Amino acid sequence: MTTSTRDRLTAARGFLLFRRSVNDCKFLAVSSEPSPSVLVVRGCDVLRVPETGECWVVTNQDIVVVGNLIESISPTGSSVSPAAQIIDGRGLLATPGLVNTHTHSPMVLFRGAAEDVPVAAWFNERVWPMESNLTEDDVAAGALLACAEMIQGGTTAFADHYFFEEAIARSVASAGLRANIAPTYFSSRGREALDATVEFAGRWNGAAAGRISTSMGPHAPYTVDDDDLAEVAAQARRLGIRVHIHASENIDQTRSSLQRRGITPIEVLSRTGVLDAGVLIAHGCGIVPSDYELLATHSTTTSVASCPKVYLKHALAPMTPVGDLQQLGVGVAAGTDGAAGHNTLDMWESMRLLAMTQKYQTTDAMVMTTSDTVRLAMRGGAAALGLGDPDLRPGGPADIVLVDLGGSHHQPVHDARAALVYGMQTSDVRTVIVDGQVLMRDRQLLTIDLPEVIADVVDRVKRLTTIREGSSVQFYNP
Repeated sequence: MTTSTRDRLTAARGFLLFRRSVNDCKFLAVSSEPSPSVLVVRGCDVLRVPETGECWVVTNQDIVVVGNLIESISPTGSSVSPAAQIIDGRGLLATPGLVNTHTHSPMVLFRGAAEDVPVAAWFNERVWPMESNLTEDDVAAGALLACAEMIQGGTTAFADHYFFEEAIARSVASAGLRANIAPTYFSSRGREALDATVEFAGRWNGAAAGRISTSMGPHAPYTVDDDDLAEVAAQARRLGIRVHIHASENIDQTRSSLQRRGITPIEVLSRTGVLDAGVLIAHGCGIVPSDYELLATHSTTTSVASCPKVYLKHALAPMTPVGDLQQLGVGVAAGTDGAAGHNTLDMWESMRLLAMTQKYQTTDAMVMTTSDTVRLAMRGGAAALGLGDPDLRPGGPADIVLVDLGGSHHQPVHDARAALVYGMQTSDVRTVIVDGQVLMRDRQLLTIDLPEVIADVVDRVKRLTTIREGSSVQFYNP
């Protein structure tokens, strides 16, 4: 569709068109159809996700959304305002949105460009050299493609950790998702870069009508000096935000820290005040029993994001000790990491692999039940991002995903929970609502012109994947 055609359609339908140029990539407004004061999802089944116990399904319900909140959920058939927008939910299951608690969204630009190499080579020979090619416009385009993929997969919120954070924030605001954005910081970038991340975190926290929040984003204890970690923690406390950091990513990093410093990465976070500030720890596969007392002491303000697919791809063992962390009271959630390692931003795949790898690692088929897995991906993710209770209920946020379990790969449906955990494909997601706004309806994206975004990204690939000798954002040597 040409720009002039789109403009004419936009004007004819009374829509708002918001444009920002990224090599002529067009961003549509937060909703390209008018947002009525009342939205009704008619005749759907509703998944309930309680704090404890079994999840269950309530059949044949109408969900009434007023503004950005759910006003009521009741048996279908009740009268509604003639002005209400109606979404046909018959045959569909309404679920809370998935929350991707650790990713690097613009890394979709490097999807499949660093395969079949060990961790050190992945960083030093492929990814960090390629990332040195990035511009702000590249990151904006990559983030928008990532937002499209996440919307199509039923993810309504994500925690991002990357460079050019302003570009990511603008893409998120345009796409209509929720995000917690942490600007990646290395000590090698200097004080000016640290000050810039602090300024961004303060200015963008609460932006986009509250859909965007921020965290401080020191990369890791092995790339950020203790003095800088202490400063980051102090700034996080001042701003009332948390710290999002890679720590104890794998057992080799923990062993290296013990050998070099005599303490684990988790102890580094404690000594520098990061645990006191509140923290989202990415991966945590190298968390060891000697860390447990510290984590238990900070359990109410600590979450760990587990991204099992990347550990399997890089042949890293063990996995995140999910059961032990939960017994300590530490929140655990699921993430995808960046698509350069995970290849997709598919949170159904991530939660499925998390359940199966925990069963395998513990040799216990009874752990990570279907209800526990759904709860971790939805409630655990919302808690990690400070989003509150995501359960679909009156007074709750209108973040709703409609999925179709009618495909042959689900039939017959003996247990909808099992279908969600072990059978879901992103193509089963039909409609996505975030903050009361319809972002995708019947598989049609409403806030992103996906063909233009893909064409724009493809134009950038050759330049971005060129490896230039001596160019790298950092050197991996934990």
